[in-house]
Amino acid sequence: MSFGVVQSAITAIKNNKGLLSQRDKLKNTLSSVNNKKVEFKKTKASPQVLREIRERLRQEQQDRKRKIITIFSVIMSVVLSLFFYFF
Repeated sequence: MSFGVVQSAITAIKNNKGLLSQRDKLKNTLSSVNNKKVEFKKTKASPQVLREIRERLRQEQQDRKRKIITIFSVIMSVVLSLFFYFF
């Protein structure tokens, strides 16, 4: 084992120890100090609002599918054209 490998292992161990101390600092940032549960306001939504949300989500999913299909078809056409050009 050369010295460079040993030195890089020592450096990695030191860096990992440094990350552990940061992890302890960030451990309770999303929860309260007393470990109380976070309560949210519960509001009633009308059927109209729920329909609007449902339609908006459907539209977003359709848009996302269109984008994925478009990107996939463009990439496949480029790959196929390169394949036929070179072979």
